[in-house]
Amino acid sequence: MVIANPLSDTVFKLLMSDNRIARFFIQTLLDETITELEVKQLELVYDKDGNTIMPASFAIFRLDYVATIKLATGDYKKVLIEILKAKNVTDIMSFRNYLDKHYMRKEEVFVKGIPKYSILPIVTIYILGYKLPEIDTPAVKVSRQYINQINHQVITQKNEFIEKLTHDSYIVQIPRIDGKIQTSLEQVLSFFEQKYYIDDAGMLKEYPYPIVDEDMKLIADALHYAGLDPIKRRMIETENEAYRVYLATTKELQEKLDIEQKARLAAEKNSSGDA
Repeated sequence: MVIANPLSDTVFKLLMSDNRIARFFIQTLLDETITELEVKQLELVYDKDGNTIMPASFAIFRLDYVATIKLATGDYKKVLIEILKAKNVTDIMSFRNYLDKHYMRKEEVFVKGIPKYSILPIVTIYILGYKLPEIDTPAVKVSRQYINQINHQVITQKNEFIEKLTHDSYIVQIPRIDGKIQTSLEQVLSFFEQKYYIDDAGMLKEYPYPIVDEDMKLIADALHYAGLDPIKRRMIETENEAYRVYLATTKELQEKLDIEQKARLAAEKNSSGDA
């Protein structure tokens, strides 16, 4: 089956705009049962016509959801899920800036049927188009534990203060996805494997693996549609061209800064020598 490459922000947005697909993707990655999922933000870097590029936010594509998770105890909790996707190595501060804003956000929740605004716990998902050198697995969960520092025992009780000031994280390294399919998570991630291209731009690829259930078929069909629909294809081409221009501009700017820095250091050295 021919599919569009979900590494593209345009394709990933299309995929994650479908509530059932987004819920399946997120709960498979988190290994939790999500009973409700509400879209809060699907942020691309173009205007509605697909023309305007905004370099300040181009490096990162952001999606926000509010999810209701059913716990093993039978209780439910609401969390704010932030997905941050970056194709290339990005300044860590860019990720932190997004996260800082979320710690200040309040969402409407219902307590005994009465609506009120509350700060929700945060879960972050980072989807990286590059490798973290020290971590050789495609998917990593960074999970918190409460540790009693007196006796070093794990504390199983959860506390609102701690939950809302710390968070779990999940990291996907797309280049490390290698087609090994033994778990449900590996099945989902197999769509992101960066192989089997059928075009020079890497927009389209052949998906060679069996479709094992209805949710996987939904993802495959959505990606197949994105790859064949002429309008979606133009949107992907627009993104690719904008990204190419962005990278070229960034490289040109960095080269200019490097030249200026070398000239400044040479001037300082000459000035020091004259003294």
